[in-house]
Amino acid sequence: MDSYQMKAYAKINLALDVVGRRENGYHNVRMIMQTIGIYDEIRFSKCKEGIHLMIEGGNVPADEDNLVYKAAKIMKDAYHIPSGIDIYLKKTIPAAAGMAGGSSDAAATFKGINRLFDLDASLEDLMHLGVRVGADVPYCILGGTALAEGIGEKLTSLNPAPECFVMVAKPDIAVSTKDVYEQFDAVQVDEHPDVDGMVEAIWEESLQGVLDRMGNVLESVTARQYPVIDKLKERMKELGALNSMMSGSGPTVFGIFVNERVAREAFEQMKSEKLVPQLFLTEFC
Repeated sequence: MDSYQMKAYAKINLALDVVGRRENGYHNVRMIMQTIGIYDEIRFSKCKEGIHLMIEGGNVPADEDNLVYKAAKIMKDAYHIPSGIDIYLKKTIPAAAGMAGGSSDAAATFKGINRLFDLDASLEDLMHLGVRVGADVPYCILGGTALAEGIGEKLTSLNPAPECFVMVAKPDIAVSTKDVYEQFDAVQVDEHPDVDGMVEAIWEESLQGVLDRMGNVLESVTARQYPVIDKLKERMKELGALNSMMSGSGPTVFGIFVNERVAREAFEQMKSEKLVPQLFLTEFC
């Protein structure tokens, strides 16, 4: 084939715990990761030489600093691809939002180039390369519902999480994951999410068990700096969300609904209140 197109799905964290710090500065985490139906679109095409990246939407660089470019370069070098690659990226996932937008785009690049050039690389092969781009990239290659450990690269696939509706609100704030983790070291956290209990609830297909165990220790940093995060969490609950939490290092907030009508009414109400510039209603995928 001469071109290949695919979707790069965003993620949220249903639980995020930090359990230690390594000598190299990276943090050991335990997280429950979940893909959701918000996605970027990426098209890959063969060309004579080089790597050419064009981006529509989003305030992200279209140069060698972009994770898509880095992933393409790694694939080109690892598999000795002689021809060039044109990449067109249409952004929808908010940037610097705790939703792994850049990592998801990189993951799609590994998978897309694999298909475009019929390289026959396994998911494990791609995940091994993906960690060189970022800790979330292996998970984004895997997708679905998963337990992530280590720096996020040790993954265990789980049963699909119980079906529900997810409202996602991205405030007009950009948060640096690196800065949040650095500040986290100085914060005392009294409550940690029950990650093992959530894994068990997912195996038992208990949405209530998942809801009861949602938690994100990084809220102790980001929500303290940006009060809008707690405001969004409370507003979603007032409108019918059964629970609400910040995703990743933030500042995105999501709320879980089981009733579609309640979810849609809450979405329309939040949209009319204009609390955030970016608001989505989606599902797990």
